[in-house]
Amino acid sequence: MAAQKKREPRKLLGRKAWITLDGGFAARQCVVHDISSAGAKIRIEGAASLPARLKLAFARDARTGRACQVVWRRDNSAGVKFV
Repeated sequence: MAAQKKREPRKLLGRKAWITLDGGFAARQCVVHDISSAGAKIRIEGAASLPARLKLAFARDARTGRACQVVWRRDNSAGVKFV
């Protein structure tokens, strides 16, 4: 019998955040829908055009935030895992 993969508990958030691309340039506003210790679901216009790696922060300051890898994209939502 295969072991079931447990998903990290997620906390609903609905909080404004920013993603930064290109080494700290091009800050874009998004909304963090939910978050866990492993990753987050974000809502952002043009999610399909997000690069594979970005930084997610709750302040617009490009020096803050967590490095992320995009693991899925759907309409105006994307799932990221923290790396």
